[in-house]
Amino acid sequence: MGELGLCSRREAEEWIVNGWVRVDGAIVDTLGVRVARSARIEVDPAARAQQREQVTIILHKPVGYVSGQAEDGYEPAVVLVRPENHWGGDASGIAFKPAHAQGLAPAGRLDIDSTGLLVLTQDGRIAKQLIGADSGIDKEYLVRVEGHLSDRGMQLLRHGLRLDGVTLRPAQVSWQNSDQLRFVLREGRKRQIRRMCELVGLRVTGLKRVRTGRIPLGALPAGQWRYLAPGEQF
Repeated sequence: MGELGLCSRREAEEWIVNGWVRVDGAIVDTLGVRVARSARIEVDPAARAQQREQVTIILHKPVGYVSGQAEDGYEPAVVLVRPENHWGGDASGIAFKPAHAQGLAPAGRLDIDSTGLLVLTQDGRIAKQLIGADSGIDKEYLVRVEGHLSDRGMQLLRHGLRLDGVTLRPAQVSWQNSDQLRFVLREGRKRQIRRMCELVGLRVTGLKRVRTGRIPLGALPAGQWRYLAPGEQF
């Protein structure tokens, strides 16, 4: 079901247990049943209705919050998803419900010293789209740096560096102004940009994610959030 793009693995398990999945006309309510690739899979409308209720949040994460689980006394960014932090400029038309703040998972990392666009979602399909192994969604960052960057260093930032024994995918890197670089990446290793800069003799003094796919951070203020609107896609 995940391979067909019907839902996430977690959702598939819930739908099966609830008796919402039919294979070749017969209800399958036991996990782990193997079926032929040619099998006809049908999903009960109740599952689709539940899926439509899931929300995705666009948060402008401030410095000082971690993107995932709480650690070392720092709070996770999800604690900011409260009614009082809901951006007044949200044009999605979605009214806040307490259930919208439950079960949100970060679709990508943004370290504690960084700020900018963080996606929190209840929808496993969106999480897979953004952080799955075959994700092609790019992410744009503005990175303030100190130090001298040679022409060779710039070439390496664009392609040729290795982290954790793996050659990084090609990146778009250019000067935004005299002390700020613009990065566009299609991967997200832990503290990747900071580590890339260190390898070419630069020190990062500020990092902000300003776009994920087709969704820009825009005018969303730090510490506030909005809904991903029904017509928006990454």
